[in-house]
Amino acid sequence: MSSLICDLRTDKVLQTIREGKRLDGRKFDEYRKLSIERNISENAEGTARVRLGETDVIVGVKILPMTPFPDTPDDGSLSVGAEFLPIASPTFESGPPSPESIELSRVVDRGIRESKCIDFAEWSIESGKYAWNAFVDIYAINHDGNLFDAAAIASITALLDSKMPKFEDGKVVKGEFKGKVKLSRKPILCTVSKIGNAIVSDATFAEERAQSARFSVAVTEDEYFSAFQKGGLGSFTASEIDTALDTALKNSKELRKLI
Repeated sequence: MSSLICDLRTDKVLQTIREGKRLDGRKFDEYRKLSIERNISENAEGTARVRLGETDVIVGVKILPMTPFPDTPDDGSLSVGAEFLPIASPTFESGPPSPESIELSRVVDRGIRESKCIDFAEWSIESGKYAWNAFVDIYAINHDGNLFDAAAIASITALLDSKMPKFEDGKVVKGEFKGKVKLSRKPILCTVSKIGNAIVSDATFAEERAQSARFSVAVTEDEYFSAFQKGGLGSFTASEIDTALDTALKNSKELRKLI
């Protein structure tokens, strides 16, 4: 997409927002249609594909025995990584992880980890020697805005469906499992964008180009906020942050019903 076309679409987004509307007709706090496809691959412990409007994300979870960290010899761990494939957007390039993909993976990781939905002590196999580590790999297939929420929803869905491998005699027993991964909560990431003086949920790619700031909130079903992330050069007022939190509480309840 040429820079001229992008600039024209950005101008149209701003004009429409000033009129109290959005280009696709949604309310300011409304999400696009969300669809979730589970168990799309047999080669991982858990997988999920999430389509949020035209945004398309695939997540795979692989659980492997690793040496635990020295400061937590009795705990397993979680590692989240994101890859923005060039097929997803003309703005993505091959090569090492971009700052944007690193930010996304860290926010998704923090939302899950700090929700305390996983008891990592239960992932210990042998103190100081073996513990389970879950690798959550995020792949952006198509980018039409709000990769943050799509990736987070796909990640928690894949984890919920993940099977814990069986471990005997110092190795994984191929093809055998000892049950599902236990999650005590379902954290949902909800992101808003500030466009002009409006706060909108689930921004499209065109809306993200028009935003001055972005704010993401991870919230659990018992209304515990486990992660915040502010992006962009703009700022939010205290009342706008309150709006973002209230919107996250409302939208997370609806999104969680679909998982």
